[in-house]
Amino acid sequence: MKEQSILNAYELAKEQYQSVDVQVEDTLADLDKINLSVHCWQADDVSGFEQDAGALGGGLAVTGNYPGKARNIQEMRTDLQKVYSLVPGRQRLSLHAIYGEFGNKKVDRDEISIDHFQGWADWSRQYGIDLDFNATLFSHARANEGFTLSSKNEGNRQFWIEHVRRCREISAWFGRQQGNTCVHNTWIPDGMKDTTIDRFGYRKLLMESLDEALRIKYPTSEMKDAVESKLFGIGSESFVVGSHEFYLGYAISRGILLCIDAGHFHPTEVVGDKISAVYQYVDEVLLHLTRGVRWDSDHVITMNDETVLIAQELRRMDAFGKTSIGLDFFDASINRIGAYVSGIRSAQKSILYALLEPTDTLRKYEENGQWFERLALLEEMKTKPFGAVWDFYCLQHDVPVAQDYIAAVGEYEKKELSNRI
Repeated sequence: MKEQSILNAYELAKEQYQSVDVQVEDTLADLDKINLSVHCWQADDVSGFEQDAGALGGGLAVTGNYPGKARNIQEMRTDLQKVYSLVPGRQRLSLHAIYGEFGNKKVDRDEISIDHFQGWADWSRQYGIDLDFNATLFSHARANEGFTLSSKNEGNRQFWIEHVRRCREISAWFGRQQGNTCVHNTWIPDGMKDTTIDRFGYRKLLMESLDEALRIKYPTSEMKDAVESKLFGIGSESFVVGSHEFYLGYAISRGILLCIDAGHFHPTEVVGDKISAVYQYVDEVLLHLTRGVRWDSDHVITMNDETVLIAQELRRMDAFGKTSIGLDFFDASINRIGAYVSGIRSAQKSILYALLEPTDTLRKYEENGQWFERLALLEEMKTKPFGAVWDFYCLQHDVPVAQDYIAAVGEYEKKELSNRI
C-alpha cells in the first residue's frame, strides 16, 4: 500500500475516534507496551531437540505435513527472526524445556541445566527478545502411564518434580540475564480415559508435588510461576487431575499466577468472562491465546469474538499491566511462518480494537442505566476505521502493511523453507 494513502486514511480515522473521545496516539503508545510471548513450538510441530525425542504424546496432536519444518535450533532461530520482522512491536519468546541445546548426547528431563540454554540466552540478548519458559511434562517414557506430577509411581513422580525444579532454576537465570521477569508455566497431561475412582488421591499427589517443586523461592523480578488447567485431552476424556478448579485454588493459596488457556475449556464456556472473576482472587494471570475448534484447542488465532472479548475485558479492567499474554497454537497443514505471523497479528489487532474502545463513556452509560446508548455506541464502534489505525501502526514499525505480509512469507518459503527436504 502506498504510504501517503495510509497516512491520509489514518488522519481521517483519528478524527472519527476523536469524536468519541478516543485519543489514537495514546492508544498506539499503550499498544507498544504490550508484549506477546510467542511460542517456539509452532516452528517444529512441538518436536523439540532432545537426542532421543519420542513421539508427541500427552494428549497432544499436530496434524499436517506442510514442507519447511524447522529441523534444528539454527533453522528455528532463523524462522523466528523472520516472524518477528513481520509483526509490529517488540515481542517475547516462550521456550519449552525440550528446546535446549543438548549436543549429541542424551540429556534426560531431570538432568537439564542452565548450560543447555546458554545459546538461547545469547540469542535473546543479541536480538533483544526476552524469554519465558515451560517445563515439558509430555512426550516422554515416564509420562506414558498418563500421569506425571500426580503419578502413584514414586520414582516417576520424583523424576518430574526434579524436572520442574530445574526448569524454575533456568527461568530465574533467564530473568537475571535479561533484566526482567521470566514467567515459568507448568502444564501436565495427567488424567484418565475412563471412569476414575481415586480423583481425590491423584489431586492430593499433584498438590504435594507442586509444593515440593516450587519450594525454592526466587525473586519475582527474576521469575514467576504459573499453573495451567485443561478440561480434557486425548486419553484423559473422563478425568483431568489439573482442572480449572484445582489450579484456581492452588494459585490463590500459593500466591502464583493462574494460566487461562482460551482453548482449554468447554466450547460453550466464554473464557473472556472468566478474567474478571479470577482477578477478584489472584494478583496476576497468564493468558494463552489460541482458538479452540471442537475438541482441538490449538488452532491459529483469528480476530474472533472470543479473542476480542478477552482483550476488551483486560482493557475495561485496566489489567494489561499485570497480565502476561502468551500464544499457544500449532498447525502443520499450512506454512508455519504464515501461521505464526497471521496469529500474532490477529492477537495484536484484537488488542488494538479493544484499546480503541471508548470505555469510560460506555461505563457511564451502563452506570446511568442507559442501556440503549451503551448498545448503540458498541455497534457504532464496529464500523469505525480500525483498519486504518492498524495499517498506520504497521507502517510506523516498518513491517508489512495489510496483506503485504502474505507475499513476504511466500518469498521466505521460496528462499528458505523449500530447501528443507
